[in-house]
Amino acid sequence: MKNHLRLVAGLFLSCLASAANTAVAPRTLEFASVGEHRLKLDLYHPATPPAGLIVWVHGGAWRGGSREGVEIKGLVGLGWAIASVDYRLSTQARFPAQIHDIKAAIRFLRAHAEELGLPPDRFVIAGSSAGGHLAALAGVTDGVAELEGEVGLDRSRSSRVQAIVDLFGASNLTTILSQSTPHGLSMRVPALELLLGGQPDQVPALARLASPVFHLDAGDPPLLLLHGDQDPQMPPAQSAELAEAARRLGLKVEWVVVPGAGHGGPAFTSDAQLRRIDAFLRQSLGP
Repeated sequence: MKNHLRLVAGLFLSCLASAANTAVAPRTLEFASVGEHRLKLDLYHPATPPAGLIVWVHGGAWRGGSREGVEIKGLVGLGWAIASVDYRLSTQARFPAQIHDIKAAIRFLRAHAEELGLPPDRFVIAGSSAGGHLAALAGVTDGVAELEGEVGLDRSRSSRVQAIVDLFGASNLTTILSQSTPHGLSMRVPALELLLGGQPDQVPALARLASPVFHLDAGDPPLLLLHGDQDPQMPPAQSAELAEAARRLGLKVEWVVVPGAGHGGPAFTSDAQLRRIDAFLRQSLGP
């Protein structure tokens, strides 16, 4: 009976701690400006010293969404700080503006890590859908001049991250249309036109530059990929390509096919999935 009471009390205290962490309101900071665009981030800080920082990149077909859409916010309750970042949408600027903005946010956060209470060598980048694509691309292109850009005031800082979490994102824009369902094509064709200024076969060099699979090398950080096997919008084969390319290079990669899952939803944000992400990151980043 005493052991049972201790277990109940422990679970109660754990829930209180999780609620305390996730209830923290974000701090909004401006990290850069480009012309008339003021780029901001929302920093969610747990009540305890963070296990690391997750830079979150929202989805929305590269042309929509906002930093307010933080699907993995529950990880704050597991001890992670999250910075959800702005980037110029494809209706505002073509690729590679989006990556330039995201890397500027990483550099800003690293430059101000001490004052913000963040561990500068435990940065993770994560995103979903188009945000998953951008997160993976930013994560595997450390030092690629064309993608580093010159946005922000912290250009001497590194944009390198120590792990990548890609939720149902694209990885190869040169194959994505041939893999897509009719519904997927109705989404991807106009989205790619806005992002690239043409279809991948019309701008092949730009499509390759925008594809994480063509940037992978043996020095890249660990990757966690989650994709639903019933995704009608983003072909599951996109995650398969990235996982297989990473394995060929000997990188640490965990590829999770979520049975019955479509494009996003609770199947990717359940407690079990958040704990899967938490475990992967803690194992990858170490103590």
